[in-house]
This record gives sequence, structure tokens and C-alpha cells, in this order.
Amino acid sequence: MTVIVVMGVSGSGKTTVGTALAERLGVDYAEADTFHPKANIDKMSSGHPLNDEDRQPWLEAIATWIRDHQCSGGVVTSSALKYRYRDILRGGGKVWFLHLHGDRDLLADRMKTRSGHFMPVSLLDSQLADLEPLRPDEHGLVADIAKKPEEIVETALSAFKDRR
Repeated sequence: MTVIVVMGVSGSGKTTVGTALAERLGVDYAEADTFHPKANIDKMSSGHPLNDEDRQPWLEAIATWIRDHQCSGGVVTSSALKYRYRDILRGGGKVWFLHLHGDRDLLADRMKTRSGHFMPVSLLDSQLADLEPLRPDEHGLVADIAKKPEEIVETALSAFKDRR
């Protein structure tokens, strides 16, 4: 089966949309932040962006989760900012990307109003600078975060089911 990777920068709504998608599909859900080593969380919490070396073990752990869910399917979140990061995730098996994309001001507002998350708003611009949109050879959909989460989920489910 195919695993859905809900991707996008911080504040895009990955957790909200990802949990709703998993519930609707009746599959397991995994939050990408739980795969980060403590050193990564500490680094981001202190306002420093991760580099490719920092992200490597995190991406490999997510790819392992994807591999473990090839028979049952699943939904996992990941910023998946760069094509080469998504290549690592594809190494885990069949994936379909839902890229949650939106206006910088909306993203920043969301980040400012959420509580209990380690990612500071000051790192948003570094994520946006690293973000590489889905390429034509990547299976997936880009969704506008200005829409309600329920609308995004419905559109994503329709596109996911029609992907063949």
C-alpha cells in the first residue's frame, strides 16, 4: 500500500490534516517530530535551523516507519522540504505527498498562536528558503492552507483515490 506523507513548513497544519486523513482512511498515523533526536529539538528550540546532516537520521527513521507500513498503509508528517529529503522517504516504499502550502504571514500567525511546540517563528524563513516544491515526477498534491482542514482532507482523499 501507499503511505501518505503530509509535508510542508512549520505551521502549515501537518498534524491537523495528517491525523484527520489517517482517521478517515483507518490507518496508523505518525508525527514526524517524534522521530527527531533530542539534539535536533534542542537545536531548533534555541533558534538554530537544522542542516542536512542533522536531518539525515530523522529522515531515515521516518523512511523506516514508511517501510514498516507498506502492507497496511499509513499517514506520516514530515517537512520534507527538499527533493533529496523526499528521496530518502521514497526509499522506504511507495509514498504520496500532500504538500500543505500557504502564505508566509498566515504560517507565522499560526506559529505564534500555538502552544507547546518547540519550533520558533524565527526559523520559518529558513524553512521557506529550503522548500523545494513537488516536482512533476513526484506523486502528490499541493493544497492551500487557507482552506479549512476538512476541505483539504476531502480534496486530498479524492486525489489520493484517483491517483491511479
